[in-house]
Parts: sequence; C-alpha cells; structure tokens
Amino acid sequence: MTQTVPTAAPTGKQMLSEQVYAHLRDAIMRGDYAPGDALKPQDLAKQQGVSLAVVREALVRVVGEGLADRLPNRGFAVPAFSDRRWQEIAEARRTIEPVVLRMSVERGDVDWEARVRAAHHRLARTPAYAPDEGQYYSREWAEAHRVFHRTLLEGCGNPVLLETVDRLWTASELARRLAAHRSPDRDGADEHRRLEEAALARDADTAAQLLARHLSRTAAVLTGGSRSATAAGHP
Repeated sequence: MTQTVPTAAPTGKQMLSEQVYAHLRDAIMRGDYAPGDALKPQDLAKQQGVSLAVVREALVRVVGEGLADRLPNRGFAVPAFSDRRWQEIAEARRTIEPVVLRMSVERGDVDWEARVRAAHHRLARTPAYAPDEGQYYSREWAEAHRVFHRTLLEGCGNPVLLETVDRLWTASELARRLAAHRSPDRDGADEHRRLEEAALARDADTAAQLLARHLSRTAAVLTGGSRSATAAGHP
C-alpha cells in the first residue's frame, strides 16, 4: 500500500507574505500606485502590520511577475511607462503567440472550439470597468480576457510553449491596464470577435495576423503613437 507523504502546512510567515503579496498585486493592478511610484518596504510593513522580512518576500514575488522593479540602492518601484521592457515583452509576444495560435488552429479539436466560443462569450458579456475598482480594467474582465487568449492558444497541445505564454502574459498585464485609457477609440471587442471567428473558421493565416496586430496596437498605445505597429508591418 502506497503511503502519501503529508505536505507541510504553510507557516505563519508564509501566510502573511501571501496576504501582503495579494494586497500589493491588487493595489498595483487597480492603479493605487502610479507608474514609477516607489514601493517602500518600511511603509508597507507599517500599513499591513507585518515585519520587513514578510514585505520583502512579497515584493520579490511581485518583481518576479513583472509588476514591480527592484532598483539598485533605491528599493522597489512600479515600472514606469518609459521602461523599454514593455516593448521587449510586446516583441516577444508578437514573435511567439501568433506561431502558437497557428499551431492551435491546426491542432485544436471540437472541444477546443467549444471552449474558445464559451470564453469569447464570457469576455463579450463582462463589463470592462467597475466603479469600485479604480480607473483600470475590472478584475472580472481582466480574468475573462486572460482566459479567452489562453484558450485560443491551448489547442497547440504543447505545455512548454503555454508556460512561456503564461509568463509573458503576467509580465504584460500591468502594461495592458495602463494602456486602457490611452486609446478610448480602440474597439477591442471587435478585435476579439475577429480573432474568435478566424480561429473557429480554421483560418490559421488570418488568425495569426490578427493576433500580431492586436498585440502591436497595445504596444503602440504605450508609446503614444503607431510607430511600433507600423514597424511590425501592421496599420
């Protein structure tokens, strides 16, 4: 008879660190901190009623997700708009995700088609903004958005590629939110609808092109113009 090795229960410090991490991540995503704002461990420890060690552990996790920077001799800060990393992340996503989507369209089965349709329906029916969640996208919409894009790519059947996609998605989540109010005329709903239609029509070429354009537009908005999209070969 096989014995199951019991997993160790989380320590008090681990639980506190998880709570501080969740609080800090949500605060950054809500826009409680502006781009470039300092994240001072001492102030956070006082606000949350925890030790500096707990706060630093939480901050390291936030940095690992790309939602904060660790600055030499200056502590931690929310990434600034001018950070070149946004463009580097966008370039990485434009390089990888259209290829993965092409594979997904070619390999996905009927169950994948059903999941794509359901994910898009949920996204289309979820309000993008909530009055009590600040000026950025609502938590519910952000999750529906993530699920839709993730589901589009899941048909590829390659978990290693999907892990890479997940890391890039998390790193770019803040940039997506910061870009929301810089492009009030952008019709994101139509972009998502066309992505769903191309994928379910099994038109891999169009789906890949639409996704590259979709990603390029967010990157262009962050730099205040269309130069990035033009350089990527999109209008």
